[in-house]
Amino acid sequence: MKPIRASNYDIMRDRMELEFAKYDQMEMIRKFSLRYDEDFLYLRFVGRDYRINRTNGRIEWYSDAENNFIHAGYNESMTIFDVLAWSKPGCRPAGRFVPVGDLPGTTKSASAAGNLFSSQSGFFAGRCEALREACRKLGGVPGTVGDVSSIIPVFDFLPAMLQFWDTDEEFDAVLKFMWDYNTTNFMHFETMAFATMHLIDRLKEIVEELE
Repeated sequence: MKPIRASNYDIMRDRMELEFAKYDQMEMIRKFSLRYDEDFLYLRFVGRDYRINRTNGRIEWYSDAENNFIHAGYNESMTIFDVLAWSKPGCRPAGRFVPVGDLPGTTKSASAAGNLFSSQSGFFAGRCEALREACRKLGGVPGTVGDVSSIIPVFDFLPAMLQFWDTDEEFDAVLKFMWDYNTTNFMHFETMAFATMHLIDRLKEIVEELE
């Protein structure tokens, strides 16, 4: 059997893990009130508990199905690394949600980036109840705009808002995400794509489990 070659994404993730271990971990702990012990930092991300090895930076989550710890994927790892290692001092949510193109430091062309995930809308078409329950399982609190709307804690300290309009005779399904106005104090704009894709993947995973 040929050995499985690591993908470029895995290589970048593994490289970042080694870099992560060089950062001031006590500053991360203070900034985000992280639980920790001698070996690991702990935090919750999109409804799942993770541990970060303090020596080698490896991020893992525990799978009941596998009865084992699973190495976090690229989107998860890069988002967690960026928030913990790069976020600005004193970062705090503003408490109001805006479209991606209205975030500080972005241009109106960034609105196009906010539509990168529109192709994912079709998966949730006709599945409003399952999507609503998936949001609830991720800790979401119901919102008011759309057939399904939920304020979901991406991290315990940083929420995002999902808005979904189901398909009908005239229109295709629409999936949108609104972010806290201060999100770019927590992560780079580019990292928001990783966070959003992981959030969508988690919602899909739960919807499929419910069915």
